[in-house]
Amino acid sequence: MAVSPVAGLNSKLSLPSGKQQHSKFTGQSVRAIPIRILTVGKNRSQGVQLIVDEYMKKLRNYCSVDDVRIKSNPKNARDVVAQIEHEDIAVMGLIKPDEWVVMLDERGHDVGSEQMASLIGDAGNKGASSLLFCIGGPYGHGRQLRERANISVKLSSLVLNHEIALVVLIEQLYRGWTILKGQKYHH
Repeated sequence: MAVSPVAGLNSKLSLPSGKQQHSKFTGQSVRAIPIRILTVGKNRSQGVQLIVDEYMKKLRNYCSVDDVRIKSNPKNARDVVAQIEHEDIAVMGLIKPDEWVVMLDERGHDVGSEQMASLIGDAGNKGASSLLFCIGGPYGHGRQLRERANISVKLSSLVLNHEIALVVLIEQLYRGWTILKGQKYHH
């Protein structure tokens, strides 16, 4: 089963339950649209940045990819609700109108690697200008992003901090492209 596209980029997407054995795109051409990964958080550790750089290099063999960072709590709000709102405004200011937005959230759809590959392929073949993955700050995503997101997915049943979520996401994006291209995954 694959990600089900629906008409209009601002429509919500849904994922079927169950696992698929092969990508529906195997042997087909997939339009490589740019991927942007937006992370709300503080400075990254050197170790995480090394891993991110390594996977960015690998991923760029398949598509362009940008690493966009927004400072957590950009206006130094003392109130958690105000912090989430300020981060939400900053995130919304970076979203393009014709972009597929994937919000990473612990309550999102549980996806496997093949479903992630199908999501990438569907976005590329259905007219999106780019694919944006949003990793929230310490208190999660704001209301505006939740309403704008085309789909919400979780990377794990565990709650992951933004650095670990980024590493898992970028590895899965690379794995997704190897699935789309019918290639054996290389570590």
